[in-house]
Amino acid sequence: MMESQNRRRAPAWTEHEVRDLIAVWGDETMLAELRSKRRNANTYAKVSKGMQDRGYNRDVQQCRVKIKELRQAYQRTRDANSRSGSEPQTCRFYDELHAILGGAASTNPPMWYDSVCGSSE
Repeated sequence: MMESQNRRRAPAWTEHEVRDLIAVWGDETMLAELRSKRRNANTYAKVSKGMQDRGYNRDVQQCRVKIKELRQAYQRTRDANSRSGSEPQTCRFYDELHAILGGAASTNPPMWYDSVCGSSE
């Protein structure tokens, strides 16, 4: 039973492969699509295609899961570093992820515009 589960498991991501994934994911048009849409299957398909263009064999699901893991690792590190009195933390690829996620719309509070009063909050 364990042997059959292991055969279906995808090979581990190499450091070079993760850096290429971050490069594909960090493309401005890709980020804009991921931020603007609720359903991102087509965008993750583009990420997978971008990985294939770079010589890797990663499907849509593998790319989506890895991006989710990277995003969570970055967020945990950022949250840990925002607590006062704690030792500085880092995670693998933090600088690359910060370049993508540091100014992401999900980390900044939205600006509301009241069309009746004409003021913003």
